[in-house]
Amino acid sequence: MNKKRALDVVITGLAAVIWVPVLLLAGLAVLLSSGRPVLYRSMRRVSTEDVLRIVKFRTMVKNAEALVNRSTVPIQNDVRFLNIAPDSPLYTRVGRLLERCGITEIPQLVHVLRGQMSIVGNRPLPENVVAALRDEYPTADDRFLTKSGLTGPAQLVGRSALTDLERLTLEGAYCRACVRRYSIWLDVSILLATVLIVIGIKKAYTYQGVLDLIDRRSSAGRRTIVAVRADADEAIAPEAV
Repeated sequence: MNKKRALDVVITGLAAVIWVPVLLLAGLAVLLSSGRPVLYRSMRRVSTEDVLRIVKFRTMVKNAEALVNRSTVPIQNDVRFLNIAPDSPLYTRVGRLLERCGITEIPQLVHVLRGQMSIVGNRPLPENVVAALRDEYPTADDRFLTKSGLTGPAQLVGRSALTDLERLTLEGAYCRACVRRYSIWLDVSILLATVLIVIGIKKAYTYQGVLDLIDRRSSAGRRTIVAVRADADEAIAPEAV
């Protein structure tokens, strides 16, 4: 068992006294407010080789996936990640609350226990979103060098606060840091920061702030990580490192 997997097992086990009751209460809230299904299942890419049917709480109306997906929504403002605004009418009242509290992905701890996902990692993506990113960014698959997780570097800033290029740069930086030489403290720092941001104790990070966090906590030391567009006209690099 490698260190990252060991950390996943320990944290998931120790925190079970918290997440199991939350899982049950949140599921009951979804059931009573909008009926079945309580869980939403969707095929998502979780690594360079694996596509998994992941589960999370259903936070939107029942036909939301048919209405809004990368195949039905045209790419606008050069954004290929499918980020649905928090105030979208697609969200149910309880669903919007679960999203705001960061509870939506708790059912994915089952995938963590099975070794299919990690607690900390880049979010799983639908295949049509992955395809759209690959068309524009040759290094898009770098975000899958490690298993997907419940929270990751992009979540410390907020998905809607990042351009696609910035998000891929952060996610690639995280994966490369883990592959070169994994540091438990990197994952612990991201997980702790996520919790503090969700409960309102800490403000969201800036893009550069997350890059600095990865550099500080990575055992591999500081390196310049750059995401490049297919046309090579644009790149995002950290400030002087």
